Amino acid sequence: MRRRLPVRTLALASALAVCACGSGEKAAPPVVPEPVPAAGPIPAPAPPAAADLGKGLVLALAQFVERDGKSVPGPARLEFLAYRDGKWQMSALEDPESNVFHKALAYDTAAGPSLLSLGGSAAIVKLWEKTAQGLVAKTLWRKDFGGKFSRMRDAEVADIYGDGHATIAVATHDQGVVALLRPQADGAFEVVELDHEQNTFVHEIEIGDLDGDGALEVYATPSEPNRLDGTPQSGRVVRYVPSKGEGRTEVADLGKRHAKEILVADIDGDGRDELYVSVEGEVGGEGGKDLVSPVEIRRYDAGTPPDQGVVIASFDDRLCRFLTAGDLDGDGKPELVAATFSSGVWLLRPGSDPKGAWKSELVDADSAGFEHAALISDLDGDGIGELYVASDQHKELRRYTWQGGRPVREVIYKRADDRPIFTWNLMPVPAELIP
Repeated sequence: MRRRLPVRTLALASALAVCACGSGEKAAPPVVPEPVPAAGPIPAPAPPAAADLGKGLVLALAQFVERDGKSVPGPARLEFLAYRDGKWQMSALEDPESNVFHKALAYDTAAGPSLLSLGGSAAIVKLWEKTAQGLVAKTLWRKDFGGKFSRMRDAEVADIYGDGHATIAVATHDQGVVALLRPQADGAFEVVELDHEQNTFVHEIEIGDLDGDGALEVYATPSEPNRLDGTPQSGRVVRYVPSKGEGRTEVADLGKRHAKEILVADIDGDGRDELYVSVEGEVGGEGGKDLVSPVEIRRYDAGTPPDQGVVIASFDDRLCRFLTAGDLDGDGKPELVAATFSSGVWLLRPGSDPKGAWKSELVDADSAGFEHAALISDLDGDGIGELYVASDQHKELRRYTWQGGRPVREVIYKRADDRPIFTWNLMPVPAELIP
């Protein structure tokens, strides 16, 4: 049976049409998680353990401003949250060279910690270094890819070549470029383009070692250009092994559907990474209001055939663009969090068979956003992760801690105005980098 999408889902999709997309193909019978809401009164959240925290958060944003009576993209914006003097404090910087920051993340240099940023339209990777005048940027890579869009979309950092240096793997729009930025002895960066495919959006990069051979693999999610009308948008997940000179290998065939989010992590604790793919839902019916196939979270191990990913969970939603993993309850085992478009934030745990259906709990039904950025990170340094979620539907950044086995929500930042924004990503950063 087709399920009617919630009204708020449709309204938000229309408002954010500039970046939305649809997908197709019938899904296998879904593994539908059982919601387990928190019972009883919710206790007051515990404050962070220290007056000042050594880490804070950076939010990568697209913002919209009024111009000639129209809402148009404004300058790319980074927002920083630091816990200082017993409270969360917000600061920001803007960059008029681009109209969106898709991501920002910490990057260590010989001079100390710095900040990487990925801009769109223009497509620029910048390195921001702390100076007496504040954060000052230098451009590491800028390119017009020659299509309708030029965007740096995602990046991850790792010692990809095993040479002791932190290489930056970058995904781009809209000519399917996957590239590496390799640091050189003189402080410059060599750009190595691994792939180039016309009319292709690459949304996500992940790095890990599924086969356990010690050579890091780079995973990416190329798809057809974004669509909103519900017509199929095919996609796949591909792998590169730069240290071995191995080019593109398809590891997940998603047919007429696609994924904008993947995660590589060892969640089941067997010592090997797994690949988790969030497959977009399929919509149809009049005006694209019916959910035909739900979001699926599929698992791939080393050697899994591309068309045989295991569905560990599914959600009655059309989008799920954030997966994040970490130990939230202090039991020493990581959990997987999935932040869906409109059906809320979910906690997933593997059962006795991690390649079967996972146990699912609803963390918060009243949380939503087009990207719905989420992050598990131990900012307070107590050895247990906290969950941070940008609920753009509510203009709030929320922090969840687990107390007595239940999630406790705290709003750590509330936007003072109603201007449209996308929170594309949030990441931990050293507090010393925060203005």
